[in-house]
Amino acid sequence: MGKMFREILSSPPRLSDDGDPHCTLFLCCVSRTHGSSDMEEDEAWSMVQRKGNQFVVDDQPFYVNGFNTYWLMVVAVDQSSRGKVTEVFQHAKSAGLTVCRTWAFNDGQWRALQKSPSVYDEDVFRALDFVVSEAKKYKIRLILSLVNNWAAYGGKPQYLKWGQAAGFNVSSEDDFFSHPTLRSYYKAHVKTVLNRVNTITNVTYKEDPTIFAWELMNEPRCYSDPSGDKLQSWIQEMAVYVKSMDPKHLVEIGLEGFYGPSTPNRYHFNPTTFYQQVGTDFIRNHQIVGVDFASVHMLSETISDVHIQFIKSWMQAHIDDADKVLGMPVLFGEFGLSTKNPGYNSSIRDTLFSTVYKAILGSTKKGGSGAGSLFWQLFPDGMDQWDDGMAIVLSKSPSTACFISLHSTRLMLFNSLCTWNCKWGCTKKHALEEFLFHDDL
Repeated sequence: MGKMFREILSSPPRLSDDGDPHCTLFLCCVSRTHGSSDMEEDEAWSMVQRKGNQFVVDDQPFYVNGFNTYWLMVVAVDQSSRGKVTEVFQHAKSAGLTVCRTWAFNDGQWRALQKSPSVYDEDVFRALDFVVSEAKKYKIRLILSLVNNWAAYGGKPQYLKWGQAAGFNVSSEDDFFSHPTLRSYYKAHVKTVLNRVNTITNVTYKEDPTIFAWELMNEPRCYSDPSGDKLQSWIQEMAVYVKSMDPKHLVEIGLEGFYGPSTPNRYHFNPTTFYQQVGTDFIRNHQIVGVDFASVHMLSETISDVHIQFIKSWMQAHIDDADKVLGMPVLFGEFGLSTKNPGYNSSIRDTLFSTVYKAILGSTKKGGSGAGSLFWQLFPDGMDQWDDGMAIVLSKSPSTACFISLHSTRLMLFNSLCTWNCKWGCTKKHALEEFLFHDDL
C-alpha cells in the first residue's frame, strides 16, 4: 500500500464537534498525494469509459470529485488574463479534483466563439484549445457543454434570433428543439467542435482523452410541451448524432433531474409541483440510446434542516433510479450555495458539502451508481467581478477546502485499490475503511 497510505491510515483526519476540520496531517498527505511528478506526466492518458453503472479508466473505477468553472474559454482569449485558467487548474490539482465542467459555446455574445451559424472566431477557438491543453497538463478531465438553455452566452434565445434573421417563422425559444433549421445550426456547431484539431496539442477533440464527456445542453427545459415529447425527440436525434461522429467519448444530456410524466409516482421528490411541467423527464430522457450517464443539479438558495433533508432524498432517489432502473452512473453536475443568501456562513456551506459527499460515499461503498459530484464553482484569486456569490477560492475558504480535499483523497484511494465493480470488502483493511467512510465527514 505504500508509506504514504500507511501514514494516512494511522491517523485519519476527523472533524471536531463544532465542525471545524483539523487538517494538518491531512493537508500534508494531500500535497503528497495530489502533487505532480515527472513520472505522472509521462503516464498514459486513457479515455474514461462506462461499464455498467460505473465510470472506469483502464478497468479501474473512476469516481469523480470535480467542479464547474464556466468562463474559462472567454477569459483565456486575452493573454493578460489567460493565466487565471492555469491557476484554476493548479488549485484544482492541489485539492485532488479530477473533472471540470465548462462551456464549449458562446453564441453571438461578447467574445463569441460562434459569431453566427457556422462562423467562428479563431482567437476564441484558440482560447478553448488552451483550456483543453492546460487541463491535460494538470490531469483535469473536462465535461464540455455544447449550448445553453438560458440567454447567458447566447443559448436558445440566440439561436432563435439567428432563425428569425434568416427569415424563418420561429417565435418561441423552444423552436430550438423542433425547427429543422435551428436543429441544423446546433448540429453544425457540434460537428465543428468535435472535429476541431487543437492548435496547441495537435489532437482532434473527438480523439482527446482529456475530454471526459460531451454535454448536449446546459439545463434543457421545454416549457411549451409539458408532455416532454418535443425535448425527447431532440435528445434522441442529438445523442445519436454525437455518437455517430464520436463513439469514443461519453455523452450526457445536462438535465437538472426533474421527474416528469413517465414517473408520476416520483413527482414528490421534485422541489415543487412546477418542475413536473417543464418538459423534462429524468427517467425517460436517460433511457435514450447514446446517453451514457445521468445528470442532476441542485443549487441551494437556503440551508435549513428541511432543505438538507430534501438534498438527501433528492440524491438518494436519483441514485436508486440509476441503480435499479437506468443501470448507469449518475453525476451530480452542480451543487453549491451562494454567499449572498441571507444568513450565509461557511459552516452552512460546509454542511451542504458534507451532505453531498456523504451521499456519494454511501453509494461508492456499495459499488453503486452515485458516480460523483461537481461543485459550483472553483475560482482563483482576483476574479471577484465574475463571482455570482458561489465562487470558492480555496485559500479563502479553508474549512470548505478541507472537505473537498478529504473527499478527493477518499475517492482516490478507493479508485486506486479496487477493480471495476468493487464493493467495500474488496480490501479487509479496517483502518482504510475507517478513513474512507467515517461518518465525521
